[in-house]
Amino acid sequence: MKPGKTGRARSGASLIDVAKAAGVSTATAGRVLGGYGYASEPAAERVRSAARALGYRPNRLARGLITGRTQTIGVVASDIASPFYAAVIRGVADAVQNRGFGVLVTNSDERLALEQQAVRLLLEKQVDGIIIAPCDLQSSEHLTEALESGCPIVQIDRAAPNLQTDSIAVDNVGAARACVRCLTDAGHRRIGFVGEVLLDGAVDLDGAIRRCAGLRPDERGVVPSVLRFTGYLAGCHDAGIAPDPNLIRRLGVYSAAAARAAVLDLMTGPRPPTALFTADGAMSTGALEAIGALGVDVPGDLSLICFDDLDWMQFYARGVSAASQPAREIGALAADLLLRRIEGDRDPVRHIVLPVAIVARRSVAPPRRARPRATKIGAGHD
Repeated sequence: MKPGKTGRARSGASLIDVAKAAGVSTATAGRVLGGYGYASEPAAERVRSAARALGYRPNRLARGLITGRTQTIGVVASDIASPFYAAVIRGVADAVQNRGFGVLVTNSDERLALEQQAVRLLLEKQVDGIIIAPCDLQSSEHLTEALESGCPIVQIDRAAPNLQTDSIAVDNVGAARACVRCLTDAGHRRIGFVGEVLLDGAVDLDGAIRRCAGLRPDERGVVPSVLRFTGYLAGCHDAGIAPDPNLIRRLGVYSAAAARAAVLDLMTGPRPPTALFTADGAMSTGALEAIGALGVDVPGDLSLICFDDLDWMQFYARGVSAASQPAREIGALAADLLLRRIEGDRDPVRHIVLPVAIVARRSVAPPRRARPRATKIGAGHD
C-alpha cells in the first residue's frame, strides 16, 4: 500500500513494509527510524511519511540488538507510594519522554534485599541506565557490579560514598536549620524533634547527638534523616539552646505509626514542647494524627514545622509550614545526568546539592506563657 492512498493506518506494519512503501532499502529505513547512521534527508522524509501512513511501531528490542541500547532507564525508588518519590518519578518521565526513552519503575521499600532484586531485574531488562535512592549506603556491591557492567547510575536523595556516580540531593542540614530558626525566631525554646535518625551500629541518643553534631553539611554517605537531625541541633545551637534528650524522639524506623506514638508520648509528658519539628512526610503524618487525637491546637498550643511539603498541609487548619523539596527538579536533573552518561559523557562525576524552600503558613506562633498539659488518650486509641 502506498502512502496517501487511504487515511487508514494499517496495523502490524513491519520495517520491510515501510521500506517498500518509501522506496528504500530495509537498512536505510532502519537507520532513519532507529535514529542511527546516515540517510539523505529526502529518503528520511519518505521513510517517516511511510511509517506514519502505515502506523508502523518500532521494535525496540530489535533496535537494541543493533545499537546496543533499549531506550529505557530504570528507577529504584525507596517508596513509590511516597508523594516525594511520586514527584521525582514524574520529573524523570517528563525529562525523558521527548528524548525517545521509556521508564521502568521499581520499589525497594527501604530493604536491601528488595533493592538488589530490583537492580537485577532492571539489568535483565537491559536498561541503559539506573536512577536509584540506595537504601544501604555501605552495602553497594550490587551497584558496583552494575557500573562495572557498563550501566551508568545516578544516585538521588542520598549517596553511597564508595560509588563513583553522579548524585543529586538537597541541603538537608541547611533546610532543617532554617526550620528551627523559624521556631526560635518566634520565641520557642522547648523544640521537639521526631525523626528516624538511622545510624550504623548501636548508638544511644547521647551518642547520636554527639555524632550528628560533628557532621559536615555536605557529608556524603549519610541518610537524610541524620542530616536533618544535624540541622535541628545546629538550629538549636544558633539560638543558644542545649539539646534536651527529653524533647527528642529518635525512632530508628520510617513509620507514621511510630511517629504518632512518639508525639503522643511527647505531648503528654510532664514538660511538653511548645514547638515541634518533624523530619519527613511519614513523621509529619503520624504527628498530625497524634495532635488531632489529643485535641492540641496548632499553633495555639503547639507550633509545628515539617520537612517535606505534602499536599494536605496547605489545607490542614491554618496550613502547616514546611520545607519543600524540589522533587520534580531532582527527577529531571537525574534523568538529564543519566542520559548524558548514556550518550558518552566522560566528565568527572557531579554531586549536585539543591536548595530547599521554606513555605511559611500559619502553624508557627509565639509560645503561650502557660500551656495546659495534654491529656493522655485512652489505650484503645494508642
